[in-house]
Amino acid sequence: MSNAKILAFAGSTRAASFNKTLLRTAVRGAEAASASVTVIDLANYRMPIYDGDLEAESGLPENAEKLQALFMDHNGLLIASPEYNSSVAPVLKNTIDWMTRRDASANLRCFTGKTAGLIATGGGLGGLRSLVHLRQILGNIGVLVIPGQATVRGAWTAFDENGELKEEEQRNAVEGVGTSLAETLAKLHA
Repeated sequence: MSNAKILAFAGSTRAASFNKTLLRTAVRGAEAASASVTVIDLANYRMPIYDGDLEAESGLPENAEKLQALFMDHNGLLIASPEYNSSVAPVLKNTIDWMTRRDASANLRCFTGKTAGLIATGGGLGGLRSLVHLRQILGNIGVLVIPGQATVRGAWTAFDENGELKEEEQRNAVEGVGTSLAETLAKLHA
């Protein structure tokens, strides 16, 4: 049995998110490589925009505490990142910001030592610009991001009526990110 425990989510709360649909393909790749994968929807963990005064006054929101427990229970992250205005979606950045809060000695506990795989879908560049920024953010907070990533252009036409990628090459690339993440985690945590 693999020691890969992956928390998988899309950086979107939109019900019909193309990145949520894309995530299922990468999860399939991770599970095929014997990883244990927990898929969550950030819509079930809504939090206010991070505000230091709010945190000082009220502490962590309940959903931030629930998410932190999930992050701590997994050694890998599989993230499908939408692109908003050439960068990371606000809900994803806000989630990362809340996950780094607790106390001065443990602010990065949800990220340090984790390994991540990144995928995206979107318009003409397939969400690529969001991955550049997300890779930088995660690297700066102690996450090892695997080199391989996958993006799918033209999300609105990339999927069939069952939510599967129409092009086999794209499907293989996205599944490959999940597989590579699982295999990397298995080696790191053998």
